[in-house]
Amino acid sequence: MAKRSAENIRLSAFDDLFETDESREDLKRERLMDIPIKEIHDFPNHPYQVKDDENMMELVESVKAYGLLQPVLVRQLGDGTYEMVSGHRRKRAFEIAGIELIPARVKELSRDEAILMMVDSNLQRDEILPSEKAFAYKMRLEAMNRQGKRLDLTCAPVEHKLQGVKSRDVLADAVGESREQIRRYIRLTELIPALLTLVDEKRIALRPAVELSYLPKEAQEWIAECIDYLDATPSHAQTIKMRKFQEQGKLTREVVESIMDEEKPNQREKPVFKDKRITNLIPKSVPLAQQSDYVVKALEFYNRHLQRKRESRDR
Repeated sequence: MAKRSAENIRLSAFDDLFETDESREDLKRERLMDIPIKEIHDFPNHPYQVKDDENMMELVESVKAYGLLQPVLVRQLGDGTYEMVSGHRRKRAFEIAGIELIPARVKELSRDEAILMMVDSNLQRDEILPSEKAFAYKMRLEAMNRQGKRLDLTCAPVEHKLQGVKSRDVLADAVGESREQIRRYIRLTELIPALLTLVDEKRIALRPAVELSYLPKEAQEWIAECIDYLDATPSHAQTIKMRKFQEQGKLTREVVESIMDEEKPNQREKPVFKDKRITNLIPKSVPLAQQSDYVVKALEFYNRHLQRKRESRDR
């Protein structure tokens, strides 16, 4: 028995034998250090956009002049590199400025702990796009679910009424949104990119967008094509109508085009011609209402030209 105990001791790491609870806690404490940017990976599926816009250029100038006032937050990975938790815009500013080392807070975090901190830190921003909220809320709720809390990502508000507090209720309290509003945002993750961009651009409102999210991707592509052609987005009533046709198994491209072709307040004048070979030849200065007259006059002129050619040849 003594021999077996000695073998067990030899198999243990030397440091582990003398490690105390205090030293273990020291490893978990936050450390502040300068880290090479090339060693920091972006957070996987980071839901927040980092744009090289005017605000970014202002941040770059600030970094050059004053350095970084608030260090980024990272967690160390198993291979010795780091993963960004909070500070993607600051990291990008350092890259543009050509600065190789960035001040960072290194914290020991699990994947789900990192997700919660990443989402919450970015939700404090003044302007957040609907698409950013959509994927951030979804990631946060999924992380909460894996930590043992209840998750209902896209259930209807009257469903799944079980005992206990739902994850969505916890998130609602944290971000100041109703849980029904959170449900709506998460539905946006089911939209194709073309429609989600229109939501971010405020051309499609949240509720119509939610209705569209229940349609199959092919039907969403038809709608995106109609929006591009008509230069008008569907109203809430139109999206409800499309969803009902889908539930009845009757939604086709023709039905979508028919519904989208209906008169509605946000629709501009409809193009007279669908064929781009024609529309590309009509000057942009010609109003839509006068395009038919323009084409008719052009054809009359061309026919007269052909008539003169024939008369000249017959002489």
